[in-house]
Amino acid sequence: MPETAAEDGLYMGLMSGTSLDALDAALVEITGGELRLRATHSHPLSQDLRNRIYALCSSGADEIDRAGPVHRELGEAFAEASLALMASSGMGAADVRALGCHGQTVRHRPGPDGFSLQLGSADVIAARTGVAVVADFRNRDMVLGGQGAPLAPRFHQALMARPGARVAVINIGGMANLSLLDGQDLAGGFDTGPGNVLINLWCQQHTGEPLDRDGAWARQGRCLPDLLEDLLADPYFQTPPPKSTGREYFHRDWLYRFSGVDSARPEDVQATLVELTARSITDALGEFTPDELRVCGGGARNAFLMERLAAHMGRVPVMDTDSSGIAPEWIEAAAFAWLAHARLAGIAGNAPAVTGAERPAVLGALYPA
Repeated sequence: MPETAAEDGLYMGLMSGTSLDALDAALVEITGGELRLRATHSHPLSQDLRNRIYALCSSGADEIDRAGPVHRELGEAFAEASLALMASSGMGAADVRALGCHGQTVRHRPGPDGFSLQLGSADVIAARTGVAVVADFRNRDMVLGGQGAPLAPRFHQALMARPGARVAVINIGGMANLSLLDGQDLAGGFDTGPGNVLINLWCQQHTGEPLDRDGAWARQGRCLPDLLEDLLADPYFQTPPPKSTGREYFHRDWLYRFSGVDSARPEDVQATLVELTARSITDALGEFTPDELRVCGGGARNAFLMERLAAHMGRVPVMDTDSSGIAPEWIEAAAFAWLAHARLAGIAGNAPAVTGAERPAVLGALYPA
């Protein structure tokens, strides 16, 4: 994939995922197609703001009047995260070429007239930081008939593809998305289904903790085979790619549709949800047999989930992305730094083999400093 040396330099990436645990900010140096992570920052969100964002993820009254203030406030939070990262790394606005901000998705509706809506005002971020912002990465691909997701595969290709190797990269955030790298080619990619979203939701509901650290609580339970097969029978898992999904589909009410969920031991349901994530990922590989499975996102830090993935992959090594130079929890933020670079360099950020778009396209709207 050609790179444009004129656009080499420092870029920032901002990510707020489905789980809404924090804002991730990454400072990335890109030189001649090579990428190096320079600094990172995790920025907390207030519980009040998180609650208001969650409320906007499903239809309700006065959505526009509720969304407008959240859009501005979340932009301020992204700006604070950016300024904190620049301060901690000794960089000023003049040192950063551009900042790629994914924003917080509150609607993702793929289809013939599909759209995707992210909150987090790019105007606020640009005005507060003095850095040009690239945002709204999904809708150009959707206008071209694509799913608008996942967006990480081109970055996974740039970072981890290598001649002669078949590599599957799975990002396990709130949702899980897969990239299939055949040598230096991007052979495909799609959302496999829920990653951490149901695991975290169930843990929060029954333990009060926002996540099941290392899968310790799930280890205390046992997978319920009948429930697992019912969950895996959902039409999403049978739908061929291109496909993408989100919290709009996989949420609390989706889970409670299945008999036995509310009467089983909570830790058994938790173990079953871990197995659902592992099985839906490994089943999704289909006929693509990788030489290795690389895991990124918060799910890479769930030791029990990693063990279940390894059990299903057999002799195929399962590893996180540390060996690629970026820790698993920073891959997504780094991806949006790369996508900001791609926007300035005129490099296509989508891949028709992944999203189903009619052609490659440069992604993102540019908001000057």
